[in-house]
Amino acid sequence: MNDNATHPLKLFNSLTRQMEEFAPVHAGEARVYTCGPTVYNYQHVGNMRAYIFADLLGRTLSWKGYKLTHIINITDVGHLTSDADAGDDKMEKAAAQSGKSAWDIARYYTEAYWQDIERLNIRQPAKWAIATDHVEEMIAFAKGIADKHCYELESGLYFDTATVPDYGRLSGAQSDDIEGRIDTVEGKRHPQDFAIWRKTPAGETRQMEWDSPWGKGAPGWHLECSQMSIKYLGKTFDIHTGGIDHREIHHPNEIAQNQAHNCSEHSGANIWMHNNFLIDRAGKMSKSSGDFLRLQILIDRGFHPLAYRLMCLQAHYRSELEFSWENLVAALTRLKRIVMGAERLLEKADTRAETIEHPALQQLRDKFDAALSEDLNSAKCLPLLEELLALKKLPAGQRVTLLSDMEAVLGLQLTSLTRKDLRVRPVDSKLDDTEIEARLDRRQKAKSEKDFVTADAIRDELTAQGVDLMDGDPLRWEWRI
Repeated sequence: MNDNATHPLKLFNSLTRQMEEFAPVHAGEARVYTCGPTVYNYQHVGNMRAYIFADLLGRTLSWKGYKLTHIINITDVGHLTSDADAGDDKMEKAAAQSGKSAWDIARYYTEAYWQDIERLNIRQPAKWAIATDHVEEMIAFAKGIADKHCYELESGLYFDTATVPDYGRLSGAQSDDIEGRIDTVEGKRHPQDFAIWRKTPAGETRQMEWDSPWGKGAPGWHLECSQMSIKYLGKTFDIHTGGIDHREIHHPNEIAQNQAHNCSEHSGANIWMHNNFLIDRAGKMSKSSGDFLRLQILIDRGFHPLAYRLMCLQAHYRSELEFSWENLVAALTRLKRIVMGAERLLEKADTRAETIEHPALQQLRDKFDAALSEDLNSAKCLPLLEELLALKKLPAGQRVTLLSDMEAVLGLQLTSLTRKDLRVRPVDSKLDDTEIEARLDRRQKAKSEKDFVTADAIRDELTAQGVDLMDGDPLRWEWRI
């Protein structure tokens, strides 16, 4: 354990609806499963909020001294077009619309997702668990619970939710509320029952299908996460995370499968954690309209990806977060100020201190630990980071040590990021950096020759093309957002 992290870590458990002190299943370890993306399309920035939250959790556990095993799945089969167990398989539908193979689509969008993970400085998990690599094991999982907990219909193998205790407890909904969101299938024993294996309809051939005891078909989305979490983390593990939309159907169905497989009333994970939605003024951000914001669009507009990470960290993960360009501009401005402060500190410090001994810095670290231990309250951590950068009279080496310590949790790359890195070229700009620098050199020459008419003309031209000049600043210029 980290000797300096003295405050016990308390997390909000969605299952019990209360704060609970983290008590690992295995001493000194933390085992975490995060519901990953369905790779039929790009991930929008609301999707990426879930992985920034999961990364904050993982970094916190590591910072606290736990040996972290973090698993994130890739759903490349089985997720239907409705989270409520209805519609077509998202991968098959995307393949039919694009004329490409489902396998090629999955590969392309998985790579795009991984690129966004890297851009946001989200740490790599212990393993990316890809659903199609585990289908035979999913079939074995389903066979193990079929006799006691499932029944077969023409369309597939269904889980009987009446065979496990307290179904739907996680969602907090009564069965009637849940039933309204579940697909109606002729022959189901209970409206909330769900498919764990879907047969390929007679006369059809799917690109992704496997032989099973219940006919050729594909696993259900819910089955995937139960099988892979148990395989890599054990029948009982520490924390399961996902977006708040998973709390209503997907995670209750996972819990039901876990209970059946483990022959236990336990949900499988000790703590279930859910981040809230990213919303815009039109409501929850989603892909259903076909027009959605993804990280590349933010970059194309001239925003560094870490400005979006900071924007997410400014709000508690359980709070709704409104996306607006104004909010993103404010986050980028704040990030620039933080980076400038970090750059000045790093330039001042000759060496990094091995320990933090100054009482004021020890107290600041304790406050950071307390905020972090209060259900990952990153919104309270950020002002403490800014306070650290403002303490210019305290020992620089110790301040760098504390900066690195805070950075290990916040993931803003503050010991390496520069203001110049934040100068991201908007995609619609007709100028490149080399041309701007050449014009500034001409402007500087004109000023030295007291040709202020030419100097002002160059400034006006650059301003008109989205470039702000900063006389007297070593950076000289930046893009106007």
